[in-house]
Amino acid sequence: MKFDVVTIFPDFVRAAVSYSIIKRAQESGKVEIAVHDLRDYTTDRHRSTDDTPYGGGAGMVMRPGPIFAAVEGIDPGPDAAIVLLSPQGGTLTQETAQTLAATPRIVLLCGHYEGFDERVRERLATHEISIGDYVLTGGELPALVVIDAVTRLIPGVLGNEGSSPNDSFSDGLLEHPHYTRPPEFREWRVPEVLLSGNHAEIARWRRKEQIRRTQLRRPDLWSAFVPSKSDLKLIAQLSDETSPLKEGEDTEENSRDASARSGD
Repeated sequence: MKFDVVTIFPDFVRAAVSYSIIKRAQESGKVEIAVHDLRDYTTDRHRSTDDTPYGGGAGMVMRPGPIFAAVEGIDPGPDAAIVLLSPQGGTLTQETAQTLAATPRIVLLCGHYEGFDERVRERLATHEISIGDYVLTGGELPALVVIDAVTRLIPGVLGNEGSSPNDSFSDGLLEHPHYTRPPEFREWRVPEVLLSGNHAEIARWRRKEQIRRTQLRRPDLWSAFVPSKSDLKLIAQLSDETSPLKEGEDTEENSRDASARSGD
């Protein structure tokens, strides 16, 4: 997998991809990241990448010339994804990341100012992605988010190959709770099932907690989730419990959080 990042702040991107899993993925040869300075593809002595908008208005617009020249100079091939990072794009999801992970090469175009000349969107980009409904200074942070989300899906990148399929959103649900040593901390105990050694029961408990958590915290995900037959049994068990799942209710989890805040 190769990423090409086109940006006016190349040092920012190079620094950010020099840590953690992304660094190790590059060192192992699983991933290659090339950072391209958009100003190298300008033709005027000021190395201008933006200009005033036709029709008037505030702000500046990224010029098409340098962007087209950069992508053509990179020459990523016909199968590459040319990704425009833009608040007008579709929201990045785990499904989007999985689709991109199957692409051999991804070119990430980082915008600034009022955005891109529309001809970049219409004639060059194959994908347009947003990481959320908020405004950022530029496209570098979204590009890094895409790199991170896609890189961890590449086989061999993660130390534990079971980690990625169990991440939140991988199957439409949030991830289950995690615990580690010690088994008791400030009188708060790890659920006994996790200490039992019964792997079938542990798997059942984790799935049930995934369902519980998603119902409570992300009704939007829950409404789109398609449960299996075994999931339906767990959902029925949750419905039969004496304390119905309602946001703000004094569940065990909320009780622990309240005790932590009060210092008890």
